[in-house]
Amino acid sequence: MSRGDMAKPLLGHRSMEGDPSITPAAGRTIGVLGSGDFARSLAIRLVCSGFKVVVGSRNPKRKAGLFPSAAEVTFQAEAVKKTDVIFVAVFREHYSTLCDLADVLAGKILVDVSNNTEINHHKESNAEYLASLFPACTVVKGFNVVSAWTLQSGARDGNKQVLICSNNQEAKRTVAEIAQVMGFTPVDMGCMSSAREIENIPLRLLPAWKIPIFLALGLFLCFFTYNLIRQVIHPYIREQKNKLYKIPIEVVNTTLPCVAYVMLSLVYLPGVLAACLQLYHGTKYRRFPDWLDQWLQHRKQIGLLSFFCAALHAVYSLCLPMRRSHRYQLIETAVKQAVEKKMTVWVEEEVWRMEIYLSVGIIALGLLSLLAITSLPSVANSLNWREFSFIQSTLGFIALVISTLHTLTYGWSRAFDENQYKFYLPPTYTLTLLVPCTVILAKVIFSLPCVQQRLLRIRRGWEKGRYVKFVLPSATGEYSSGESSSNV
Repeated sequence: MSRGDMAKPLLGHRSMEGDPSITPAAGRTIGVLGSGDFARSLAIRLVCSGFKVVVGSRNPKRKAGLFPSAAEVTFQAEAVKKTDVIFVAVFREHYSTLCDLADVLAGKILVDVSNNTEINHHKESNAEYLASLFPACTVVKGFNVVSAWTLQSGARDGNKQVLICSNNQEAKRTVAEIAQVMGFTPVDMGCMSSAREIENIPLRLLPAWKIPIFLALGLFLCFFTYNLIRQVIHPYIREQKNKLYKIPIEVVNTTLPCVAYVMLSLVYLPGVLAACLQLYHGTKYRRFPDWLDQWLQHRKQIGLLSFFCAALHAVYSLCLPMRRSHRYQLIETAVKQAVEKKMTVWVEEEVWRMEIYLSVGIIALGLLSLLAITSLPSVANSLNWREFSFIQSTLGFIALVISTLHTLTYGWSRAFDENQYKFYLPPTYTLTLLVPCTVILAKVIFSLPCVQQRLLRIRRGWEKGRYVKFVLPSATGEYSSGESSSNV
């Protein structure tokens, strides 16, 4: 990417959101100590943002070609003398090599951009360690959550937030000003004690997805094992038929919709449990249990994993006729029909069942796609709260109902066929109906006027055992006021 292209999203100076005291800083000289990938990307971004950049290196002649021509590459001591704000882009183990510059660095602002290789690898954060080595300097932690790629491609292609912390407010304001001019959004994380947490952020691997992923994998293994017993092990033991070829496609395709269906119901089950607790305690001010609170916070991830499994199920289903085993089965069926001199094998009931099954499944997948799209931040930010709630709550519940119809049409009357109970185990789809039907039944109960009105009063501040004024919409849509207590 050319320097001109990199500078496009940064044309002009942006005012700092929420802090009008911050003024543009383009044109000032910024120092960079280090010559690694991050140091080079940082220098390029600073130059494109209108700053004068001086890079300090132990081998300036050899490293000069790695940096933009507008940046001055010189020895570390010379670079430090020319600026008051210096980005320390070296690893923690190399901090000691800068000790010879302690006198020159005195009074300077040092921006520590380093990260560790492991979470809580050291007892103190890198920024605190740097501050202990240079007590005469002001250390600011920042830019460690921004990758070198984001610096080169511009803030529009990466996370725009830059987390900053320091014990000196003026130093934080100066670094925040620089970050804002570079096109990022500085976020004040407080004093230097927050540096440890900031340094752990880039090392966490999908922290909000850990529980949902383990939940999805657990459900997949359970349903996969159950289907393996029914579709592969049972024919081998009872009929001595080798059905191992079903494992890669057919068994997996039978498992995926089970996981997607149950995961979708788990998105709405915590809301049902929360409503039950509010009705039981008669107040909304009592804290939910920690497990329920965590469950409520992971609903988005659970829903997206449900959509992922449903999408895979659709792809696997489209690939079923492409299997060699399926072609052999078609030929075998045709030969048997010819030998038995059957003119047709058309079964009207099965035809209708499959037509309805596929049609309802397509609608359910379409609604899940809509839910997944609106969960994206860029889309969600364009919706107001009522629109977002309607799509995620109302349409989401409709998707759950349609998925239930999809499952029921798949089972049809086979739930009453004793041949379907292999090893006396019920068909898999009957097990998946337990949680979703519980959620649907609870939603129906909550929609009853007597329950709905009580829950609405609780969520508007009414508490059992206390007289509280409330306002409720009447049947005509008008609002009426009154007093309520636990005896009402």
